Amino acid sequence: MTSQTLRESPLRIGPLELDVPVILAPMAGITNTAFRRLCREYGAGLYVSEMITSRALVERTPDSMRLIKHHESETPRSIQLYGVDPKTVSEAVRFLVDQDLADHIDLNFGCPVPKVTRKGGGSALPWKSDLFRAIVSGAVKAARTIPLTIKMRKGIDEDHLTYLDAARAAEDAGVAAIALHGRTANEFYSGQADWSSIATLKETITSVPILGNGDIWSAEDAIRMVRETGCDGVVVGRGCLGRPWLFGDLAAAFRAEAGELSQDEAEAAIARPPLGFVMEAMRRHTELLVEFYDGDEPHACRDIRKHVAWYYKGYGVGGDTRRALATVESITQMDEIFGTMDRSMPYPGEGAEGQRGRAGSPKRVHLPDGWLNTRTSEGIDYADLAEAERDDSGG
Repeated sequence: MTSQTLRESPLRIGPLELDVPVILAPMAGITNTAFRRLCREYGAGLYVSEMITSRALVERTPDSMRLIKHHESETPRSIQLYGVDPKTVSEAVRFLVDQDLADHIDLNFGCPVPKVTRKGGGSALPWKSDLFRAIVSGAVKAARTIPLTIKMRKGIDEDHLTYLDAARAAEDAGVAAIALHGRTANEFYSGQADWSSIATLKETITSVPILGNGDIWSAEDAIRMVRETGCDGVVVGRGCLGRPWLFGDLAAAFRAEAGELSQDEAEAAIARPPLGFVMEAMRRHTELLVEFYDGDEPHACRDIRKHVAWYYKGYGVGGDTRRALATVESITQMDEIFGTMDRSMPYPGEGAEGQRGRAGSPKRVHLPDGWLNTRTSEGIDYADLAEAERDDSGG
């Protein structure tokens, strides 16, 4: 059964109320304070930090302490944690709550990166149902009144699906919402997301909001996902790379569905930016990165380089210009390059739309020896699993 009409009331995640049911997905190396603030300037919703390892947070490493910081303009404050040891995850959650550092905490059970799954972490972990239950229930208790949610995938592969069992356990533990990426770990980001799994999850879990994730490249995709699956909100990841204004598109589309805007007003609000608009967004992004890196402009410029291909996807920007932007060392140099570009170049339409980021291809999931032999964690060496919690473990 799927929903034919969108929810008329705000999305509630515990005590939090979102007028627009849109969440920015955590993306390692992307969703730092600078990018979250940029997206927020264009739209509305909940903007989640990049993944932070619970062990690093418990150990108060400099990087983890920097990544959990929010700008004063960021409300509500949302942090995603990752961990494999129930005790460590609970300690990390307790620290965030005791220090009043978050208004929402999410747990990552969706990472398909080999260096994480080969240690039993990320999307591999829900297979060990008792370990998953211990982590989630302990984190919910540690969070107290702060809403705690989970984000996961369908399972390891089609022969080892875990999402329904994991969702039931999470519901029993008292999570405030469940997000599902409609792919298995072995699919990585390849092919097409299975939205029917989101619909199945929505039919199965009725006491908390279900959030859908996967292949939302436009506001139209988001509305279609909600209509086809009945999910309560959407989680947007790769679709906003180089397109932070997508959150403005999403806000307009959902507000039109709620009757707050006419369809004509919503259509007029959809961004079809000329090149100058894109350049201004990239420059603003860089300015925010300079602030995030405490005034270190060279560091900010190194960070913005990876966004160049995403920002100019589909635009007729020559190879020499793209290469220059991808090696930029200062905002002054960026402005000089911008001075050679045609700000009036119109939006290229389809060329700038669709998939962004690497899709990859299906691949065997790297797992600890014997991981699939049993659904229990009996005999697990937590010291070995903890290797999945390295600071560079990805999201």
